[in-house]
Amino acid sequence: MSMRTATFGPEPSLATWAGFAAMCTGMFMAVLDIQVVASSLPTIQEELGIRPDQMSWVQTSYLIAEIVAIPLTGLLTRALTMRRLSVITIAAFTVASIGCALSGSFETLIMWRVIQGLAGGLLIPQVFAAGFALFPGRGQSTATAVAGVLAVLAPTLGPIIGGWITGTYSWPWLFLINVLPGIAAAITAYLLLPRERGEVVLLRGLDVWGLLAMVTALACLEIGLKQAPHSGWVSFDVLSLFTAAIWFGWLFVQHSLSIEAPLVDLRTFADRRFALGALLSFLLGMSLYGMVYLMPVFLAFVRGHDAWDIGQVMIVTGVAQLLMAPLVVSAERKVDARLLTVAGFTLLAVGLAMSMSQSRATDYDEMFVPQLVRGAAIMLCLLPPIRVALAHLPPDEVANASGLFNLMRNLGGAIGLALIDTVIYGRAPMIGEQLRQALERGDVAAAKAVGLPMERFLAHVPGTPLDPSVAGYVRAAVERQAMVQAINEAWAIMATLTLIGVLLVLASLLRAPRRAALDRRPMARRLVQEPPRQRLRR
Repeated sequence: MSMRTATFGPEPSLATWAGFAAMCTGMFMAVLDIQVVASSLPTIQEELGIRPDQMSWVQTSYLIAEIVAIPLTGLLTRALTMRRLSVITIAAFTVASIGCALSGSFETLIMWRVIQGLAGGLLIPQVFAAGFALFPGRGQSTATAVAGVLAVLAPTLGPIIGGWITGTYSWPWLFLINVLPGIAAAITAYLLLPRERGEVVLLRGLDVWGLLAMVTALACLEIGLKQAPHSGWVSFDVLSLFTAAIWFGWLFVQHSLSIEAPLVDLRTFADRRFALGALLSFLLGMSLYGMVYLMPVFLAFVRGHDAWDIGQVMIVTGVAQLLMAPLVVSAERKVDARLLTVAGFTLLAVGLAMSMSQSRATDYDEMFVPQLVRGAAIMLCLLPPIRVALAHLPPDEVANASGLFNLMRNLGGAIGLALIDTVIYGRAPMIGEQLRQALERGDVAAAKAVGLPMERFLAHVPGTPLDPSVAGYVRAAVERQAMVQAINEAWAIMATLTLIGVLLVLASLLRAPRRAALDRRPMARRLVQEPPRQRLRR
């Protein structure tokens, strides 16, 4: 295709735009459903009788399923065609949404969330690929911009929409809102997307062993991280799970490097710039999904807010993120992506650190500025690293690398949620016991931290049991303060991990000039001596 055709090609038909809009609707639902449950997690936990430490599985199961599905998108698109795969995935997502809404138990909800995640993991990459496939000429930039805006808009609106729905109706409607748009999108995609001939025979080449090894490794790792606070890090069950995760993970790596068409082409990590971008995506996933999970936990269990109140508090981050998007897009054209990434991860680390000194009284006003800072930082942490990871790659490698890049962000989110649960529900009982012992010793600082009335506390004789009339109140106050301190520790860990991203990018900036200074050979000699792959990238 000539450059003139690519730039001045025929105007896309209305039917093409309508088919693309149907795909975008499916993607919007898939991205929205990651965050729409965020502000309603405490409500779902209470109504289904879910243990607080298991609550994050509502999101973690979805993320892990997406991780499994993302690498399959390219193969399934070629085998089934874009039209068939879009219809199947939108329909599956809609049916799974109905299943989630009708769930009467934790196990049933998680099963349907896994199916939702598998469909969602296929829906999201399809849209960005369709932006190039359906619009080879005019409209391509518009199509990709629409997809990008929707991808940002969905998580921005998720918490406030979820809070309003749960507060006005009930939590099953978080999923039932997908039904009518899902049916309309599936029918539109079936009627208007291009009819092509698929290559079903390609499914025979699916890397089944790699898929099984990856799923088993992820499942063992997540279950081990969830189980560790209760059974102990050195218990037989937990050590067995971690051992299995390491073993199957190693098998997955060895298998993926030994075959020609692996499920995930790990050879891409040999490229330093891609490896840096992928690691940044992993760290962003930990921080992004972690902070969206920590806020409703704090606001519900410490402040006692309902889903609608939580959504109103959390909307600040989303609005800041949305307003920052066009500024970042403009800055990317003028500033080195690595410099923007340093600024973004530094700002995000500061925003996370601002929340690690919360008290029992922290609420909307105290959370406003930290949320504003984090919302402004997210787009700087999201868009420039994509350029760092993918901009220099040959066109035939971008599709696989893009899927791997997004997979790393979801993997970081899933592991981050498990680590946060480990910190909160592992540390909170220990902190609570320390506070209880301090109160029995007559520690005034501990009494003030917990919020006990000083006159009643000072009347207590140190070393003696607490008055039964106040024991219940004291126990609840201690548990609440222990939760606050454990959540603060989780914020501190996320801020520290985010700073690692800053150091990694700074190291790459310092290393690049050194390489340029050392390599002063004439260009012709370098082209002869360098391998073909490196010459292509240069």
